[in-house]
Amino acid sequence: MEKGQLIRKLAEELKKVDAIKAPDWAAFVKTGMHAERPPTQKDWWQTRAAAVLLSVDRLGPVGVQKLRVKYGGKKNRGHKPERFAKGSGNILRKSLQQLEKAGFIKQTVKNGHKGRIVTPQGHSFIDKAAKPVKNE
Repeated sequence: MEKGQLIRKLAEELKKVDAIKAPDWAAFVKTGMHAERPPTQKDWWQTRAAAVLLSVDRLGPVGVQKLRVKYGGKKNRGHKPERFAKGSGNILRKSLQQLEKAGFIKQTVKNGHKGRIVTPQGHSFIDKAAKPVKNE
């Protein structure tokens, strides 16, 4: 099963969830300091939310700062060497809050690590979306 196919299928399913909607400002923002332009896809918000849901499932209790590092990239600094820049914290925070409102993730403390984990409802949502992708 390819991860990109799963993310696309999850994004399609997230479009049907009322709690996952792109804010008004989402059409104008970059995804981080490393990005030169805003995303061109119309449904990029749901795609990012789907990727964040899978990242929370895999990394398990995780917060905004760890996800900022995951969704960062190389910043072009002209003739100077490239450096790593973190991704946008506001996009990730709002996505996590929307996923939490939908009931797919929750905040918890596990072994002294505070962060968000996927709920049983979130696991079943991922499994339902993964079944058609797995059968292909």
